[in-house]
Amino acid sequence: MPDTDLPPLSFASRLLFAWACFFRVLFDGRFAARALAVRDGAPAPAAALPPVVPLASRADETAALQLLSLLQREGRLVDFLQQDIASFPDADVGVAARVVHDGCRKALRAHATLEPVRSEDEGARVTLAAGFDADAVKLVGDVKGEPPYTGVLRHRGWRAKRLELPGLVGDHDAHVLAPAEVELG
Repeated sequence: MPDTDLPPLSFASRLLFAWACFFRVLFDGRFAARALAVRDGAPAPAAALPPVVPLASRADETAALQLLSLLQREGRLVDFLQQDIASFPDADVGVAARVVHDGCRKALRAHATLEPVRSEDEGARVTLAAGFDADAVKLVGDVKGEPPYTGVLRHRGWRAKRLELPGLVGDHDAHVLAPAEVELG
């Protein structure tokens, strides 16, 4: 079905879908490869795509929302991403990005331990033997033939070793990423 026949998604649905896709691309190498192929115009293989499950029915929804909330609280990530920055001078965007980066980095380091997928330095030549973990290594460039593959490491990748999110208190609504603030006086 051409994409012009699809009804548009609401902004909230697009935001939640984008957030879910972000983590799926980050942690699922095969999904990332399929998404990149579709972005570049290749038709999506119908049998390879899992059925669409509304985010609200996924068990990990609360954890994803908690992480997004932490990144908002410490780095104002959602505020930054929701802001239309096209009209701001590059220097202002750079200053804002530095503040967002520092806060989000603090939140990430406090709640997660990440490690590189590959130990070599970026730019190093690497050889991938037959049976390499395709979830952990994405082949880019002129991919043809069978392993072993030899190429240049362009990105070391990231693997989550630990993710510890704070427990929710009472009946806290995890969908509220940042409460509205009303100043009285």
